[in-house]
Amino acid sequence: MDRIKEAQRVTLIGFFANLLLSAGKIAAGIVGRSSAMLADGVHSLSDFVTDVIVIVFIRLSAKQSDNDHTYGHGKYETFATLLIAIALFAVSVGIFWESAHKIILAIEGEILPQPHLIALWAALISIVVKELLFRYTRFIGNKINSPAVIANGWHHRSDAFSSIGTAIGITGAIFLGEKWRVLDPIAGLIVSLFIVRVAYQLGKPCIDELLEHSLPANICEEIISSITSNKQVVSYSDLKTRKIGNDIAIDVHIQLDKNLTFVEAHNITTEVEEAIKATLNQNVYVNIHTEPTGL
Repeated sequence: MDRIKEAQRVTLIGFFANLLLSAGKIAAGIVGRSSAMLADGVHSLSDFVTDVIVIVFIRLSAKQSDNDHTYGHGKYETFATLLIAIALFAVSVGIFWESAHKIILAIEGEILPQPHLIALWAALISIVVKELLFRYTRFIGNKINSPAVIANGWHHRSDAFSSIGTAIGITGAIFLGEKWRVLDPIAGLIVSLFIVRVAYQLGKPCIDELLEHSLPANICEEIISSITSNKQVVSYSDLKTRKIGNDIAIDVHIQLDKNLTFVEAHNITTEVEEAIKATLNQNVYVNIHTEPTGL
């Protein structure tokens, strides 16, 4: 419950910050005649969706296992992180499309409107606020080991990147003359590519987990080391691993001396299970199948 409260608190802080920022940036984009700032405001508006997703899905993922979800509800958080990645990608496509359209108009000879200083100030304020939100949210996400909270932190960082590009474009459009006003949409286009990269980095691990991708090789090596460190284990086979939200599920076969009693084999299996859990230092579902030597 402490983990849930921390996740909800940091997300609510971001939620209300995004409320003020998105309203301010959209207004500044309209009043300041800056297409980049308007797009940046829409980007901030998308953060509302991800904040709600995190608040709802963090609570769902913390539910205890039941008859329908015997491995718990950890993948709700994974699913939430994937939705954040999809939202980021969708926003980046919108920014890219709008920026490209403006660039084409400039190439065709149309004079783009000059942004006002209010748009530049809005971008600078957004950079500071979103960077602070990113650092705070990522700190809490790492503290409570929550991929969804960390992902939401990166969403804050992507918004800061968007505002940096917007500030550069607006600055050039204001101070360098008519022909340089195209810097405004160029900056938006470049920022959209950064956001695509962040979306990919967040989304790929989620897709891997939902498709039952095995754990990284270094973690599998730690598991194997925990198994083989028990001198009673003759050999192992059929090691299978996967993630379930913040939890890990492991299936493995171990071969034991056929002359051991049932109780002795059970005790060895328990020792191996505890060794794996101690090595990984997190919630682990371990299913060990024992086989006698000589088969």
